[in-house]
Amino acid sequence: MKIHIQQLDNSYSDQLIDLILTIQQKEFNVPITIEDQPDLKKIENFYMESGGSFWGAFIEGELVGSIALVKFDEREGAVRKMFVKKEFRGKELNIAQELLEVLISFCRENGIETIYLGTVSILKAAIRFYERNHFLQVKKEDLPARFPLMSADNVFYYLNVNQTV
Repeated sequence: MKIHIQQLDNSYSDQLIDLILTIQQKEFNVPITIEDQPDLKKIENFYMESGGSFWGAFIEGELVGSIALVKFDEREGAVRKMFVKKEFRGKELNIAQELLEVLISFCRENGIETIYLGTVSILKAAIRFYERNHFLQVKKEDLPARFPLMSADNVFYYLNVNQTV
C-alpha cells in the first residue's frame, strides 16, 4: 500500500469530519461534536492564514490520516487533529510517523521552533507515540499563554523541532 501525504484545503472538510468524528465519538467515546470543532469547516481560515497547515494521508484515494498545525505565535505552533483510521495504524504503514515528520519539516522550513499539543489521558497509544518522538510533558499552567486549549485535553506535551534528529 502506497501512502500519499498532501496538504488539505476546505474541499476536504467532509472527508476530514467523517474521519475525525468517527474516531473521537465511536472509537474513544470522547463527547465532542462537529459544533465543538468549527475549524474543520474552515481549514484555510483557521490553519493556513496564521501560517500553519493541514495534511492528510491517503491510500488509494481514501483519507486514512490527518495532522494539522496551528501557528499561534511567531515561533510556536500547536499540533492538532492527529488521527489515523484504526485499520491503518501501527508500525507496518507508519502513517502517524510520516504525518508527524511532514509537520516537523514544515516547522523547520517556516521558522517554527517549538510545537505543543494537548491530548486525553485515555489515548495511551497516542501518548506513547509522542513520547517515542521526544515530546516532553508540560503542565497545563506552564503552556504558553496563547496556546489554543481544547476543553477535552488533560495531558500536554512540547517539542523543540530543532533538537530532534
